[in-house]
Amino acid sequence: MSTVSSAEAAGPAQRAVSARGAEVGRRLGVGLMNGLWKPRVLGAWRVPGSGPVILAVNHSHNIDGPMVMGVSPRPVHFLVKKEAFIGPLDPFLRSIGQVKVDRAAADRTAIGAALGVLKAGGVLGIFPEGTRGDGDFASLRAGLAYFAVRSGAPIVPVAVLGSTESRGRLIPALPALRSRVDVVFGDAFEAGDGSGRRTRKALDDATVRIQEHLTTHLEHARRLTGR
Repeated sequence: MSTVSSAEAAGPAQRAVSARGAEVGRRLGVGLMNGLWKPRVLGAWRVPGSGPVILAVNHSHNIDGPMVMGVSPRPVHFLVKKEAFIGPLDPFLRSIGQVKVDRAAADRTAIGAALGVLKAGGVLGIFPEGTRGDGDFASLRAGLAYFAVRSGAPIVPVAVLGSTESRGRLIPALPALRSRVDVVFGDAFEAGDGSGRRTRKALDDATVRIQEHLTTHLEHARRLTGR
C-alpha cells in the first residue's frame, strides 16, 4: 500500500465492513483449512481478546490469508488487493468482511474502511510487504505503520510457514493436501513512539521499528518450527 499522509486520509469515504461477515469467513476458514491441510497453531493466545488489533502477516502463498482467517482466535478483516475481487469472488469477499484495496494509489475508501474496523474494536489483517514474495518481511510498505500510528492499535506479528514447501499433485498451485502448515503468532507491540505524531519521519521511524519486530519474530518462528 502506498504511503498516505494525514491530509490524503482526511475525511475518507467510510464504508461499513461486516463484523458478522468476518465471523462467517472465520468459520469457513476453520472448516476449509483444517479439511485440506494440517495447520499447527502456536501462540494464538497472544492475540488480545478484545479491542483493535492489527495482524501483520508474511506472505508467500495465496492460502496465507485464508489460513490465518481460519486459525485466528478472532475474526479478521484482511486488506485484499482489488485484483482478487473479480467475478463471483467480489460479492463473496465483501460478504465475509474483507476490504478491497488499490495498491497502486492512496485508496481513501479502503483507508476509511480499515480505520473503521479498528475504531469498532476489530482485527485488521495486513500483508506489510504488499504482495506475495519470499515472505521474509524484507521490504515493508508504509501502510502498516500508518494504520498502527493513526489508530494506536497494537500489532501482532504472524508467521505462516510451510505453505510453499510442497505442491499438490492435482492442483500444483496449492500446497500438497494434508501437508502441515505452521502459523506462529508473536507478542503484541506498539509501533509508535508514544508521541502521537503522524509526520513522515514518525511513520518512517515506526516502519523501522515494525520491521525489526517482524524480522525477529520470523526468525524465532523458524527456529521454533524447524522451518
